[in-house]
Amino acid sequence: MTRRVALVSPYALSAFGGVQEQVLAMSRELSRRGVEVLVVAPDDTDATIYDTPARVVRFGKRLSLPANGSRAPLTLSLRASRSAHVAIRAFAPDVVHFHEPFAPLLGWSTLHAHDAPSVATFHRNGTGPALTLTSPLLRLLSHDLDVASAVSASAAATIHRATGIEATVLFNGFETDRFVATPRERTSDVVLVDVGRLEERKGVSVAIDAVRAHNAREADQWRLVVIGDGPERARLEARAGHDDMVVFTGSLADDEKRAWLRRANALLAPSLRGESFGLTLLEGMASETTVVASDITGYREAAGEHAVLFGAGDAVDLERAIDQALRTESAQGIAGAREHAEHWSMTRLVDAYLGLYAQAASRFKPAG
Repeated sequence: MTRRVALVSPYALSAFGGVQEQVLAMSRELSRRGVEVLVVAPDDTDATIYDTPARVVRFGKRLSLPANGSRAPLTLSLRASRSAHVAIRAFAPDVVHFHEPFAPLLGWSTLHAHDAPSVATFHRNGTGPALTLTSPLLRLLSHDLDVASAVSASAAATIHRATGIEATVLFNGFETDRFVATPRERTSDVVLVDVGRLEERKGVSVAIDAVRAHNAREADQWRLVVIGDGPERARLEARAGHDDMVVFTGSLADDEKRAWLRRANALLAPSLRGESFGLTLLEGMASETTVVASDITGYREAAGEHAVLFGAGDAVDLERAIDQALRTESAQGIAGAREHAEHWSMTRLVDAYLGLYAQAASRFKPAG
């Protein structure tokens, strides 16, 4: 029986990201079931108190490194990796659950020591030099994994090509009930929300262009609320021309983000590429908000038949899709989308992971 779990995130919790959100949500659900949880992440300067009953420990200097078209908040400190291993070993977990175990560097000492059953979750979709050039090292590290999973079929294919690992395909789970805990607060204004890190591949510029083109021609104005921060913020603000109908909030706490989703007439997900799975789409559906998303790999599975899709990078088609979504919204469609989102509940995901934890325990062979 699993009583203690160490969750290892190679990415700093102090930076917005899907992996970090997944780790924190898992920590809450496991804790709810009576499991003692230790969350391990980079950034030893981070003193934030996170919304989880789990104990959170942080090690190493946070760096921002290019990865898969994004910037990854990692640490490259060997000392931090060793310190993380000491903390995990002192915690005496029944299983260590590594999210993106091959992302440098925090979890490597613990992974290599392999002194507890180990489970991996792979999130990344797409190839690149970080995988192709380090493939021999990754194959070596993979020997210390007892069980591997992936958040999507595309993420499983990515790690299989790089290392030969056969990963069980699960999904990104989230706490669906939290997204309807905030009251609905719509007004007569049409509010469109975009949530995510502000980087080129997220396609926020396409949303800005679509909204401003519509507002230049039509009397029914759309307000675009951009939630998040990142290296493209200054350029995107310039592209918006300091238009009052395009609002940049910066990074927000989870409860503030969920409140905006409940206010929105539609959630926009205009990413250009590089999405392993469309968790953002499902969060919109769980919030009882209409979803408009780019037609890319990683979003189609999440969308099902419950989102209006448009050609990635095409502002004209996005404007068409927003108009269609606003005109065709119905109570039946909203209810169907929320039911669809429930298939990705954190409750179901943790049920699956507890099964993988048992598998890892049965396969684990202590050193020596």
